[in-house]
Amino acid sequence: MKEYKLISPKFSWRKAKQKFEDELNSHAKQGWRVVNVYSDINGTVNAVLERDKNR
Repeated sequence: MKEYKLISPKFSWRKAKQKFEDELNSHAKQGWRVVNVYSDINGTVNAVLERDKNR
């Protein structure tokens, strides 16, 4: 069985891309993998993460 998580970068003017990348890498260390990245109607970037629930 899989579990999913939706994350968005925290609003920040400084190093926003680097902070989002660091957040994705932090989740990867916990077993999450990115399955989709998209921008919503407001222009906010979101990432859908997935991992095995019974790990």
